[in-house]
Amino acid sequence: MTLERMAEDVWCASAPQEFFGWQLGTRMTLLRLGDRTLLLHSPVPIDDALKCEIDALGSVGHIVAPNLFHHLYAGEAARLYPEAKLHGASGLKKKRPDLKLDAVLGGAPDSAWRDAVATLQIAAPTLGETAFFHQPSRTLICSDLIQNFDTADDWWTRAYLKIAGIYGKPGLSRLPRMAFEDKKEARRCIDELLDWHFGRVILAHGEPIRSNGEEVFRGAYAWLK
Repeated sequence: MTLERMAEDVWCASAPQEFFGWQLGTRMTLLRLGDRTLLLHSPVPIDDALKCEIDALGSVGHIVAPNLFHHLYAGEAARLYPEAKLHGASGLKKKRPDLKLDAVLGGAPDSAWRDAVATLQIAAPTLGETAFFHQPSRTLICSDLIQNFDTADDWWTRAYLKIAGIYGKPGLSRLPRMAFEDKKEARRCIDELLDWHFGRVILAHGEPIRSNGEEVFRGAYAWLK
């Protein structure tokens, strides 16, 4: 694994990740904040080489487990960076009592990043995701709000993508859509998110959307009436 620079003060690192045999991968986003500390969003496994790259950029001040599913490597990151503040999704404390959360996402952004990063808790309780928007680079950072696969190497993953309705096009698979129980409130959240007018989307599963992100995201949520 290695860091890929996406924009000024924005990097990401991708890692393999299997779910029920599907090779969907996962991705961490790294932001350098105004005080020059780093924020790690949805950590991936951090080996020695990746840690060296991260440390060369600054000191890690914040680690974020952004929803109820992207928390697998948060504890490992917290052990590597014990001085960092660990932020977790609402409800994560019950699911992962072993994680010592310093802050719960969903309210106002942390004072350390509010000047550069906006957050929005999405009304999907079983997902529990808080979206992040890096304002200087107009980058939306999310985990499970959208996926983007052109294809997949193995037939089992391709079969999943086709059944999920997201083969060869950005979108949200049918299963996560079930998390949006209150459609009216969920639609309000998505519309508020779209008001950020982002250009780029860094997501966890599939390829980042490098341009026209707002239009792509709007089309992906046309189903949510």
